[in-house]
Amino acid sequence: MKKSRTIAVLAGAAVAALAMTGCSSGGGSGGGKSLTVEDYYTATYNPIYQRCAKQLGAKLTINHVAGAGLIAKVLQQASSRTLPDVLMLDNPDIQQIAASGALAPLSDYGLNGKGDVPAVTAAGSYKGKLYGLEPVTNSIALYYNVALLKAAGVAPPKTWDELRTDAKKLTKGKTYGFAMSNINTYEGTWQFLPFLWSNGGDEKDIATAQAAQALQYVLDLQNDGSMSKSSINWAQADVNNQFIAGKAAMMINGPWQLPALKAAKGLQFASVPIPTRTGDAPVAPLGGEAFTVPVTKSKDTMSLAAKFVGCLNKPTMQTYIAGVTGNVPTNETAADSWATSHPDVAAFVTTTKTARARTGELGPDWPKAATKIYTAVQTALTGKAAPTAALQAAQSQSQ
Repeated sequence: MKKSRTIAVLAGAAVAALAMTGCSSGGGSGGGKSLTVEDYYTATYNPIYQRCAKQLGAKLTINHVAGAGLIAKVLQQASSRTLPDVLMLDNPDIQQIAASGALAPLSDYGLNGKGDVPAVTAAGSYKGKLYGLEPVTNSIALYYNVALLKAAGVAPPKTWDELRTDAKKLTKGKTYGFAMSNINTYEGTWQFLPFLWSNGGDEKDIATAQAAQALQYVLDLQNDGSMSKSSINWAQADVNNQFIAGKAAMMINGPWQLPALKAAKGLQFASVPIPTRTGDAPVAPLGGEAFTVPVTKSKDTMSLAAKFVGCLNKPTMQTYIAGVTGNVPTNETAADSWATSHPDVAAFVTTTKTARARTGELGPDWPKAATKIYTAVQTALTGKAAPTAALQAAQSQSQ
């Protein structure tokens, strides 16, 4: 979840369009030992893909699409019968696209998510069938500036009370004690979810006392002066920049920020799971992208595409990808080993064990709930309504 997609995945229209065209679409490579791969990554993923291509003796055509435009492009490709052979999707989008019939069940090719974090496998499944495999996953944790906490005599917090107290103590001059993204996009929802879910809140109905308590807590951090009012405009990259610049002593963010954090001169940082009201393990969202096999006209190419997807999900490839991306292997054994050898991701490995797939309850309707959540957060933090009223108004919205 390292990017923001403000499109609600064109919900009803998208599914309808794919349903009409998915099963009859034609592959971009047409057979043989060639594959087209489509994602919203950058060229940093190309060497990863080439490793599996070499093992399979396949020639690749790799298309990187801007994240905000991927689903729109998939719709166009479905209509023109030019879907790629291997399609990467953000994991909350898988169920919606699978429901249209545009994706092949991976079990048809002997693939499964055995050994992977169960919630990751659930995110890649629809109506009991697996459609996407996710080599690496991510979530969010609490990063902290080691030097600032040491100077203030503050230990990394484990509870809401500790976080609020520590954030107040760490707020000095131009440095806020705490930072997170509360922007009115899916990123804002993503960052609020650990507070909502860990407190017993639920996306099926956000107008509850548990949700209001969680939102009130975030508002309290802002009212204390411990969190900048600008957080309503900050994406996660902006939050990371604030932390690197020393303008935030603690922040919520993901492992994909590690390359930038490690490159920052003089910055000592570490991370712990996000504090909860009770001190229990947090329930955070699972991020990451899964690889799927679109239904195309060539059975041979689809079989080769499935082998490619299977290759990417091998534990050895998972750890290689984790090293390139900073994310966490989805295979539980590989993840535990990775945490031991890479302590800077240990908090994320711990968090993913109790994390949840965003589509776990609502499936293809998740984007509607995500929009309601970030709308309520914005309404409360901008002072337009108290948390309870903000959540009630957002819940009543028809999406």
